[in-house]
Amino acid sequence: MKPLATRQIECSQPPIFSSRSQGWENILVEEFQHPPGEGKVQYCHEHAICLSLAPRPVRFLQIKGGKSYTSLYGKGDISITPAQTPFFARWDGDDHYFHIRIASDFIQSVATADLAMNSDQLELRSEFRIRDPQIEAIGLMLLNEFKQENLGARLYIESLVNVLAVHLIRQYSAVNPRLTFYEGGLPERQLLQVLDYIRDHLDQDIKLADLAALLDMSQFHFSRLFKQSIGITPYQYLMQQRIERAKQLLLQTDHAITDIAFHCGFNSHSHLSKQFRQLTGMTPTAYKEN
Repeated sequence: MKPLATRQIECSQPPIFSSRSQGWENILVEEFQHPPGEGKVQYCHEHAICLSLAPRPVRFLQIKGGKSYTSLYGKGDISITPAQTPFFARWDGDDHYFHIRIASDFIQSVATADLAMNSDQLELRSEFRIRDPQIEAIGLMLLNEFKQENLGARLYIESLVNVLAVHLIRQYSAVNPRLTFYEGGLPERQLLQVLDYIRDHLDQDIKLADLAALLDMSQFHFSRLFKQSIGITPYQYLMQQRIERAKQLLLQTDHAITDIAFHCGFNSHSHLSKQFRQLTGMTPTAYKEN
C-alpha cells in the first residue's frame, strides 16, 4: 500500500449535504466525500452508521472499541459505531459515504416503548463491514427525501427513523429483544379518532408522535396498526387528504394556489404542485382549468 496523504477529519468537516437545517428530530443524515487520509471521532450521545457510496472499493483500516479491522469497502457496505465508542479510520482512496447519526436516548425510548426492554441493558454492537438491505434502503430513502426538498414530509421522516431504530435494536443489540406484533388493525373508534384529528389539523405540521399519543401507544406500533386498518401509511393518508382539500379549494374558491398550499399544510406552491402531480397526474392549475 502506498503512503497516505494524512489528513485529520474533524467533526466540522463540511458535508456535501446535511439535514441539520431541516429540523429532523432524533437523526442527522449527511453525505461526505474525502480524499485519501485518516480521521478519528467519538460521538457521546449518538450511534453512527456509515453506508459506503464509493463507486470503487476503498481499502480501510478501522479501529474502534479496541478492535482493528482491515478490508475493502465498496458501495453498500455498512459500519455501525455505538455511542461513546472511539473510532479511528484510515483509507487509501477517494471515499464517498452516507452518514447517519441517531440519538442514543431515542433508541433507548424505542426499546422501552416497543420492545419492553430495560433501557439500561441496551447496548448496540460495533459492526465493521456488513450488508443490511433494510438499513441501506432506509438510508437511501432519507437521502432521496432530502435531495427532493420534501420539507413538509416530517411524518414520513419520523416513520423511517422509528423503523430504523427498531431494526437496529432487533438486529444489533447485545441482548436479543422480543418484539410483540399486534394484528388486526386499529379498533374503529380509535381509527376514526385519528382520521378526525388529521382532518382538523391538515394545515399544521402533524407529527407521528402526535398521532400515536392520541391512542397512548408507541409510534412503531401505531404505524403498523394504522396501515393494517386502511392499507396505507399515515404519511400516505395525510398526503391524500391534503390533496383532496386542495382539490376542493381549487374548484370552490378563487384563492391563489400559494394560499391554498399553506391552507392544506404544504410549505410552498412548488411543494403542493409536486405532490398534486404525483397523485393526480396534473398540476393544480390544470386541474382548476379542466
